[in-house]
Amino acid sequence: MAETPSEQYGPGHSRYLPIADHGLIGDMRTVALVGSNGTIDWYCCPSFDCPSVFGAIVDAERGGCFELAATVPGRTKQFYFPDTNVLITRFFTEDGVGEVQDFMPVGAGSVETERHRLIRRVLCVRGSLPFRVRVAPRFDYGRQAHTLRLLGDVAVFESADLSLALTATVPLEGDDRDVWADFKLAEGESTVFALDQVGEHLAPRMCARVEAETQFAATVEYWRRWLHASRYRGRWREMVHRSALTLKLLTYAPTGAILAAPTTSLPERLGGERNWDYRYVWVRDAAFCVYAMLRLGFTGEAEAFMKFVNRHITPGDGGPSGPLQIMYGIDGRTDLPEYELDHLEGHQGSAPVRVGNAAADQLQLDIYGALIDSIYLYDKWAQPISSDQWDEVCALVDWVCANWDQPDEGIWETRGGRKKFLYSRLMCWVAIERAIRMARRRGLPADLVRWLQCRDTIYRRIMQRGWSVKRQAFVQHEDSDVLDASVLMMPLAKFIAPTDPKWLSTLDALTQDLVSDSLVYRYDPQASPDGLRGDEGTFSICSFWYVEALVRAGRLDEARLAFEKMLTYANHLGLYAEEISHTGEQQGNFPQAFTHFALISAAFNLDRALG
Repeated sequence: MAETPSEQYGPGHSRYLPIADHGLIGDMRTVALVGSNGTIDWYCCPSFDCPSVFGAIVDAERGGCFELAATVPGRTKQFYFPDTNVLITRFFTEDGVGEVQDFMPVGAGSVETERHRLIRRVLCVRGSLPFRVRVAPRFDYGRQAHTLRLLGDVAVFESADLSLALTATVPLEGDDRDVWADFKLAEGESTVFALDQVGEHLAPRMCARVEAETQFAATVEYWRRWLHASRYRGRWREMVHRSALTLKLLTYAPTGAILAAPTTSLPERLGGERNWDYRYVWVRDAAFCVYAMLRLGFTGEAEAFMKFVNRHITPGDGGPSGPLQIMYGIDGRTDLPEYELDHLEGHQGSAPVRVGNAAADQLQLDIYGALIDSIYLYDKWAQPISSDQWDEVCALVDWVCANWDQPDEGIWETRGGRKKFLYSRLMCWVAIERAIRMARRRGLPADLVRWLQCRDTIYRRIMQRGWSVKRQAFVQHEDSDVLDASVLMMPLAKFIAPTDPKWLSTLDALTQDLVSDSLVYRYDPQASPDGLRGDEGTFSICSFWYVEALVRAGRLDEARLAFEKMLTYANHLGLYAEEISHTGEQQGNFPQAFTHFALISAAFNLDRALG
């Protein structure tokens, strides 16, 4: 069982749990974050990007929460029911041992799916234990008032836009907006709480112990059946499979969209302003996740995302971000205006809390390489793309050929002005090179003369102006001496041989300047201002890219040690946020798809190299 940091879950506990002290449950439409103290303090309904109902993780007072814990002092431990996304929180006290089983049923009928049911089963497994539950929803990020109707063991919370019903197997008490209950369980006894969306076509529905047990078994069976399709049998199977299960939770089943993360505004630095809303589909992040899913044998998820691409990510008439946006809503929408929720204080006082993302209008040329690479891999490993899809690929490649030399905001979405980033050039090269491969392998029509000429021009441009004689390394942007961890993708994308002297020199320079105990910084904001105040932690995707670069360079002992060190920075459940602070704490939105994709890729390639 994975251990959490010891938590006092009696009176007087801290107002905020650390970001890493959470587990994730979901139904591929939305998720809930469950703290190691038994409190759900992040939940949006009915979908990932809807306003929060429980948002205490970004404001302990105004955000709302669903508390459920033993009322006597003790310790907690959390673990996932093996090979599933069912989360167990255990309470260890002098009087006994109890546990809360948290899950969201999946795969139910169409009407039941609309309930987005959240089930919390409480069991006493040894001795006897007193528990307390308190359900305090705060609709629309705490901006919308609600009324409460309480009828014995059913409570209905009604706001202007959303209504939820709590059913319980113990009597509930309440005031004008919250409900609570105190109860005691002896060994072998249990009780159940179920929270459902209700409305005109969805009446409150009881959730008796027998029904909860049936749905528990069905949910366990769903996740185990899904995971059984994995082809990974390597050394780090448990971590790889936890990452795969996490990526699956971050998919939006109705459209096949893959989220960057299920939270907003969890700070990249406590007290700083680097707080962003990640509940959207970044073309880059999702395309990389398709690679990871295909590697493990999950072709269904790759196919679902390709359908999302076909339906929503079609070349437009070319706005400020080019024919594609860098991100889309989970339903394919393109309008994602960014604004701040001034009434929320932010996680541990780290304001602002943002909704929407203004980076949607940025020009980030690398997304074309990421997307076309994922289409190439899908065409190669899953099933051939259609003629219409190929026409769209050709349109994108033609656009890249005409526009690759523009300055852009780059992979890190800097707000400090456009530059001619090496990574953007690299991924434009990837876009053209992968399209050439597809055309040749399948005999598809293409303007190969133009494509080849453009591909080779980009290659020579990178080798000449992306190389710093002073640093003896490839650098962040043209004609500079600034290092950037994104160049770790050069050998991974097969642009340069992983043992090329120029690359090995770059790897040494990155190790010296940006690596700290296997952890990798994206860049140095002092040397390369990004338009934001404050510093940030190490970037976990870069740390896993570093492992993979070491593997490909043949430095297997270093790679394995760096990988094992990175595993120690996971939380107690094997989950990662975006960044890691200098003290080893998780920072940023949580969990982060980018990081879990990179873990899978690094584990796969390291395992293969070790034999």
